[in-house]
Amino acid sequence: MGGKIATLAAARARDGDARFAGLTAVALLAASPPAPEPMEEDRRKLMLDWFADGAIDADEAAQFVDDNTAARLPEPLRERAIADVRCSGRKAWTGWLERGSREDWQEAAGQIAVPALILAGGEDGDLGEDAQRRLNLPHYPAGRISVIEGAAHLLPYEQPDAVAQAIADHVSAAFARALPPAMIALLASDRVSSRTRAVLTARHAVPGPLTLLSDRQAATLAALIEAVLPGAGDPGELARRIDAMMAAGRGDGWRCAELPADAMCWPAALDTLDAMGGGFADADPAARERCLRSLAAGKAAETGGALSPHQMQLWFAEARGEIARQWMALPATMARIGYDGFAIGGDGVRKQGYVRAAADTIEPWQQLAGTRA
Repeated sequence: MGGKIATLAAARARDGDARFAGLTAVALLAASPPAPEPMEEDRRKLMLDWFADGAIDADEAAQFVDDNTAARLPEPLRERAIADVRCSGRKAWTGWLERGSREDWQEAAGQIAVPALILAGGEDGDLGEDAQRRLNLPHYPAGRISVIEGAAHLLPYEQPDAVAQAIADHVSAAFARALPPAMIALLASDRVSSRTRAVLTARHAVPGPLTLLSDRQAATLAALIEAVLPGAGDPGELARRIDAMMAAGRGDGWRCAELPADAMCWPAALDTLDAMGGGFADADPAARERCLRSLAAGKAAETGGALSPHQMQLWFAEARGEIARQWMALPATMARIGYDGFAIGGDGVRKQGYVRAAADTIEPWQQLAGTRA
């Protein structure tokens, strides 16, 4: 039950729901999917019968625990698990089995770009690794499956240390790229519309795999980004964002007439740059600098590549602008430089805008700690 609810909550974060602004990671444990949960009808009926008289008894709760663990739990842990099952309310238990588990929320869930850890018990029958790959993982392009051996469905009871370590590792990596708390608070405020919040959430999401550039071209682009914007973050991630932009045909609406369309130009330019630099991605910073300075001056050597030195000069000017544009559009960059211009009008009819417009003045809402440089 919890897995389906968690995924739908993550989908609300993606769609701009202020209550979930700043969602950084998802961890699913033997999770029910947005689709109807796989379950044998005889077992469904048996579990419904346990609450026929209003409450589940100790023997029935023990059967549930034993049926959902790879091996009998040691005492007193087993007794604690049985007691937890007996705390279940009749309405919640029967509501899930009769309705919630059968509901199909796949369309509402869609795809969610937040990093997701999906844990599956190695001996879980209905919701093991295969079911998680088929039913939950497709909703999380940045998700991964981890199998907990020696466990079935009640993972925290069966393998608590392994589960805790897996979650800790996942959260640690995800939170390394989390937005600052003050930026999240501003995103969640009524000064930001749901649509704007959804757009910024999508921009902050982990970019998908390469779709247009080759691995070598992407490595060359990452090296170029590192030279143009040193210390600006993960150049490989920014390279994948530019790859996605080109693959989708979403540019800035302008290109030089002497250059081919972006989807053709960038791969060709990166190949040419790689040849000019004698392996640009592998060159040291000084060699990259010399190569780019000659490129910018229109003095690069002819390589016989798809683009001439003059075209490469034009492309490099455009590439610098695109790299900067992509970086500046990221919420993490906005937080870093203290930009809050997106927070000037929420979903209401009245848009708050600015009250103070004089130079060197800021308004109280702009003074959230950490949102300004």
